[in-house]
Amino acid sequence: MATAAQFEGTKGSAGDLATGVSPRGLSEAEARIRFLAEGPNELARSKRRTPLRIAIEVVREPMLALLLGGGAVYLLLGDLQEALILLCFATLSIAITIIQEARTERVLEALRDLTSPRALVVRDGERRRVAGREVVHGDIVLLAEGDRVPADLLLDQSRDLQVDESLLTGESVPVRKVAAMPLDRTAKHRPGGDDVPAVFSGSLVVRGSGIGEVVATGARTEIGAIGQALTSLESEAPRLQMQTRHLVRLFALAGAVVSALAVLLYGWLRGGWLDGILAGVC
Repeated sequence: MATAAQFEGTKGSAGDLATGVSPRGLSEAEARIRFLAEGPNELARSKRRTPLRIAIEVVREPMLALLLGGGAVYLLLGDLQEALILLCFATLSIAITIIQEARTERVLEALRDLTSPRALVVRDGERRRVAGREVVHGDIVLLAEGDRVPADLLLDQSRDLQVDESLLTGESVPVRKVAAMPLDRTAKHRPGGDDVPAVFSGSLVVRGSGIGEVVATGARTEIGAIGQALTSLESEAPRLQMQTRHLVRLFALAGAVVSALAVLLYGWLRGGWLDGILAGVC
């Protein structure tokens, strides 16, 4: 079984590559031109929400706003203990939400990191390691067991090659790969199933080795399409959360009316407007 070290240590002749593939691969000059034209082999960065923006969205929730308002009133009245209790509960809720939302924002970052491993390519007739983001369309990539596929490849050689495509399909069982036939070069291949003559960016070689030609990089790969779908997807609150929020708003409106009446009656009848405000909030 060929390993990455054996691939890298062999300076290779035309006989090492499949028929129809240039034995020299791309030249460095041509690879540089394609890199400038096509851009790096990585997913586009999504616009991430900052912790401050997430906190503002959380504070807009009626119940949290009520807790913060009550804490502020207690603080103004000099009741530090009650103020700290309310503000601590509100701060804890905000902190938990920010942590959860920040983890969600990191999903795309992790997805992009998986699509940019180092790759063993043939350029100017020599095998060399390059950063995954520098792989370009037309590069010849050598794969061995344990490699992360850097781009979508059409296979020219396959030696007992099996690939884990669970990142793309959710299927944990490795799939078998075969070398492409002439008709396969014009067909569209998708991940999933055995005997597909292509491997896809982000998948993992679990057995065997192979040689393939890059047919898609970056956002044009299968995993890139997933990344684009995720970036264009607008997050929508679950139905239960939307119904709960609507119910909370109704109760908040009713509570605001009752509180306003309590403040007016307390202030009008007893003359203590600050005490009335406190009674209305509580």
